[in-house]
Amino acid sequence: MPDYQAILFDFDGVLADSEPVHFEAWREVLKPFGIDLAWNVYAANCVGVSDRDMIAGLCHGQPHEIDFDEVWKTYPRKQTLFRERMTTANVFVPETLDLVHSLHGYKLAVVSSSNRSEIEPPLVRAGIRHRFEVLVCGSEEVQRLKPAPDPYLLAAKKLNVERALVVEDSDAGEKSGRAAGFDVVRVYDAREVAAKVRAALG
Repeated sequence: MPDYQAILFDFDGVLADSEPVHFEAWREVLKPFGIDLAWNVYAANCVGVSDRDMIAGLCHGQPHEIDFDEVWKTYPRKQTLFRERMTTANVFVPETLDLVHSLHGYKLAVVSSSNRSEIEPPLVRAGIRHRFEVLVCGSEEVQRLKPAPDPYLLAAKKLNVERALVVEDSDAGEKSGRAAGFDVVRVYDAREVAAKVRAALG
């Protein structure tokens, strides 16, 4: 087993089962533009990519022309809806919280394409924010988001580590972690995280 110095977690779909909350917020803001977002489309094409790229893809994929700039103007409302709903949504898996509290001896970071304002408050409410030495969030800190390696490379640099284990739930996130030179634990359900990480750590 590799001797990992750090564990780098994605947030949405990994630390928190929050993709359904994102999905419902997106559905609400996109519907007036004639974009009827389905869960299977969202899960296949929108998870792990930047919000800007997501909207561009959805606008381009419609049978009628949709103005990207007009849709992008609604992004702040989507963020507000998400933050509001996350204050009451039960998105943290107890086994994952236990895992985070148990990972003594490893440096921990959250590496996400979402903004810090969407990630940090839920981590605080869940009682695990203090366990993460570093948060790398959205385009606030890196120009190139996942699948580029930049977010994971920055997290490792901030933690001053060379050997890290990445935990991801999306194709873009997995590509990002591997491009950064790290092993990746791929999960397909937030409820798998604790068991899969413990198995990877031996």
